[in-house]
Amino acid sequence: MALRQIRTQGDDILAKECRKVEKMTPKIRELIDDMFDTMYEAYGVGLAAPQVGILKQIVVIDTTGEDPIVLINPEIIETSGSQTGEEGCLSVPGMSGVVTRPNYVKVKAFDEDMQEFILEGEELLARAICHETDHLHGRLYTELVEGELHRTNYEEDEE
Repeated sequence: MALRQIRTQGDDILAKECRKVEKMTPKIRELIDDMFDTMYEAYGVGLAAPQVGILKQIVVIDTTGEDPIVLINPEIIETSGSQTGEEGCLSVPGMSGVVTRPNYVKVKAFDEDMQEFILEGEELLARAICHETDHLHGRLYTELVEGELHRTNYEEDEE
C-alpha cells in the first residue's frame, strides 16, 4: 500500500470521463487500498480514482472513519430531498463552497468482489456519493457552487 499523489484542479485528467471496471485484478485491489490510504492521510471522506490519476470508475468513501465503502461502476438510481451546505474537495485544496445536493441517494455499484449491491445514504453519505460519482464523469463540485468559493483555514495541532 502506498500514498498516491492527489491531482488538483487544472489537471486535465479531472475533466475526463472514466472507464468502467470490467473485472477485478490484483492491480485494481492495490489501487483501492492505496486510495483509502491516500484519502485517510489527507483527512478526506471520499476519493475517486481520477483524483489519483486513474481513469477508472472506482470510488472510496468513509464518512465516519469506521465504515469504508468501495463503489465500482457506481450508478445513482434514485435521489430525493435536498441539502445545502459547505463542500470541499481534496483536488481543490484549501477551498470550499456552498453546494445543494440530494439529501437521500440510492446507488447501484459493485464491491471489491465484483458483486453488485445497492447502497442507500442520507446527509453526508449522500453528499459524498454524489460528489465522488461526479468525479467519474469529469465534473468538480466547483461547477455547482452557489456564490463564490472561499478559503478554508484549518488550525492543526502539531502537539
